[in-house]
Amino acid sequence: MHVMAISTITDEKSFWDALKKAHGRLPKGAKWTLAVASADGTRAVNIIVHDSVDAVRTFFDDYAGSAATTEYLEADAANAVGLGR
Repeated sequence: MHVMAISTITDEKSFWDALKKAHGRLPKGAKWTLAVASADGTRAVNIIVHDSVDAVRTFFDDYAGSAATTEYLEADAANAVGLGR
C-alpha cells in the first residue's frame, strides 16, 4: 500500500537530517517513493510503500516525530499519476 506522510515541520534541519537516516534504514519490503518539501520549508509530503499506515507511522515517527507533526493516509494509488502499482 502507498502511504502519504504529510508533515508540518517545526525544525527543518532536524527533520531532513532524520529522514536521511531513516531512508537508509527502511524496514524490509518498504520503498520510499517520494520526499518533497514546500518552498518555505514548513511542509513536506512523503510517500512510502509498506504493509500498512500504522507501520509507516511507527517507522516515520521514530525518526522525524520530534521535528514535525505528521498525518498519515492511505493513498489512492489507482487514481494517482506517476506512482505505479
